[in-house]
This record gives sequence, structure tokens and C-alpha cells, in this order.
Amino acid sequence: MDNFWINALWSLAPTVLVGVAFWVIMRSIIRSDRNERAAYAKIEASERARLGLPPAAGAANGPSFDA
Repeated sequence: MDNFWINALWSLAPTVLVGVAFWVIMRSIIRSDRNERAAYAKIEASERARLGLPPAAGAANGPSFDA
């Protein structure tokens, strides 16, 4: 019976590890995209202010990430 549980754990380990790796990679991609969009919105707002243009549409409450 001991071999059964060891074999069960060894058979599930690759799936769990690949799932965790996928989650970490996707989380880092989504977080970096969010930070990049926020930085771009900040740069765009400062450039619009420098040029005397009105704020971009929807920029009153900050950037929206609902897309």
C-alpha cells in the first residue's frame, strides 16, 4: 500500500508543478502589462498637460484596466 501513495504523488507532481509554473508566468505577464499601461498613461497625461491639451477621455479617475 505504501507504493500506491508514493506512485500517486509522483504521478500528480508533474501536473501540479507545470500548473504552478504556468500560474506564476501568467501572473508576471499580467502584472507587467498592468504596470506598463499605468506608466504609459502617466507619460501620456504629462505630455498632454505639457502641450496644453485636455485630459484624455476616461482619464478623470485614472487608467481603466477593464478591457
